[in-house]
Amino acid sequence: MRLVPEERLISHVEASSLRRVRQYAVPGRTVERATERRLAGDWRGGFAVAGVGLDFDPADVAAAYGAAVASALLSDLHHLVPDLVHWHLPRVLWGRSTIATGRTVVLAGYGGGSGLPLEPYLHLRTPPMIDGPQRLALRFGAVPGETSPGVFPAGTEDWRASRFLWDARHTDGLRETVAAGGRIPFFHDDGTPLTPQELAAPGDDDAAARAERVALLHQDGKVTEAFAAAGVDWDPELPVSERSWRGADPEASLRRMAIDIPRLDAAVRRATAVGGRERFLVPMNWRTYIHLDLTDHSTGGRLRACVVEVRTPSATAPHLPEAAWRRLPDLDLLRIGAMPPQWLHPLVARALFPSLEGPFGPPGPPAPRPVRVRCRREWHEVVIRDGALRSPHTDEERQRERAMRAFGGAVAGCFAVEHSFTSGEGRLPKGLRAQRQELFLRAQHGDTAGVLELLAAGMDLHVKDARRRGLLHALPLLDHEALLPRLLGAGLDLEARDHLERTPLGVAVAEGGPTGLVRALLDAGARIDVVDSTELSLSQLVRRYKRQDLAFLRERVEAEHPGIGSAWYEKWGEEAGKDEEQ
Repeated sequence: MRLVPEERLISHVEASSLRRVRQYAVPGRTVERATERRLAGDWRGGFAVAGVGLDFDPADVAAAYGAAVASALLSDLHHLVPDLVHWHLPRVLWGRSTIATGRTVVLAGYGGGSGLPLEPYLHLRTPPMIDGPQRLALRFGAVPGETSPGVFPAGTEDWRASRFLWDARHTDGLRETVAAGGRIPFFHDDGTPLTPQELAAPGDDDAAARAERVALLHQDGKVTEAFAAAGVDWDPELPVSERSWRGADPEASLRRMAIDIPRLDAAVRRATAVGGRERFLVPMNWRTYIHLDLTDHSTGGRLRACVVEVRTPSATAPHLPEAAWRRLPDLDLLRIGAMPPQWLHPLVARALFPSLEGPFGPPGPPAPRPVRVRCRREWHEVVIRDGALRSPHTDEERQRERAMRAFGGAVAGCFAVEHSFTSGEGRLPKGLRAQRQELFLRAQHGDTAGVLELLAAGMDLHVKDARRRGLLHALPLLDHEALLPRLLGAGLDLEARDHLERTPLGVAVAEGGPTGLVRALLDAGARIDVVDSTELSLSQLVRRYKRQDLAFLRERVEAEHPGIGSAWYEKWGEEAGKDEEQ
């Protein structure tokens, strides 16, 4: 039952994507295992479990930056919660659930004691591919593109003022950030949303009641009134050059944004206290920003907000991180009844709703369910069981259908469904699509334990998604050491082709598969004399995706199969290399 009309808070598509994020992106087993390692003092093990790689050696920090910096960094690494970082990272959404790509997230700065013009930061880099492995790279040092202290390039999320997003010592700060007057607007302390009758009366003037009124004004499309009620001076006038562009209306854009107007002022002041800056930007679209300014003393210390173009001088201010200006997705989902509060990350649940009882975390995979299929004027039940999709047909009937397909005859009913399930071609009933999606969404988010649980429950190992990719193609996303022997033992084809005509080895090369997986596929007998739909060889894929760790594969392909691959790529690659040198 929906608690709030969904379209008045967030769109159906966004709500569906966010729900999928909470259900699959941070698996409950990952949280449990990473927490066990972290609490035992094994922070490296916790990072590995949660898919966070360390791109630096902490032992080198003392020599480069001094003992004080090294000590502070080591303390932060011990208290960094990698699964909580995954939980709070910005997402692609709009039908997807993966991490926003190519972002730099600054976690902490370590002063200027190193004598360098820019201080070192603990920061991470999000994945380069939307559908690739969801692993993060943790780095230490200068942030690429930092133009002056604390001013980072677009695409950088500055979490220095939001340690509650990643530091186990500060997780209670999440409640302090979203609460007002001692409670979280629209909620009881046990995570139950307030009913319309329980909301504060119009005359109530406590902080939570004011925040609720501001949020409801925004929800009703009254943007100017919402800013005024929040104590923010709002100037909705666009520059002249922008007003002439397709009749742009900044307030119309703001009505669709999940911007948290009630806590904007506090977010800006918190960021100012950490970074020393008093002006920040919030992106509205590719062309305009909201400019937030605390420097105009004529307002009596009130926050001022206006709209600026990307090309204006004001657009050089640092960006306010999405986590600071966006409504907390968890609260949006709870308000519309899209998930129970028990799905929350344990640290998030304890911070937001101290009276809520666990256990916490997203659910594990459900058992396969029977699905009804129209077959020969009857309704049959098909079910995934014992490693295959089963239907009530005899071996003789199956042999007859296989012969009919071999001679080009039309196949329908249960047999068409079975073929679609294991080929990725054609249509599936809604129930089977959901069960297939369950498997591949868990694979997308690296939930090896969840995939193994589904296989133990009888999932067909030969299943393929709509891109004709099977579990061998999904290995770059998962723990291949736990899965590859089982898949090979089941007879899965190492040379199966996906929609790009890539084999599992080709996908591992092109989509970030670890070196160990590539070697394991080669040891299993994967062919190297293959090309994909664009005629690129494995050697050319190694070069295209700059896989320096796979130089051994490139050398072997070029030695054993000289000239294989695309001539156009060789010409393009040579010209591109010359341009890079210049």
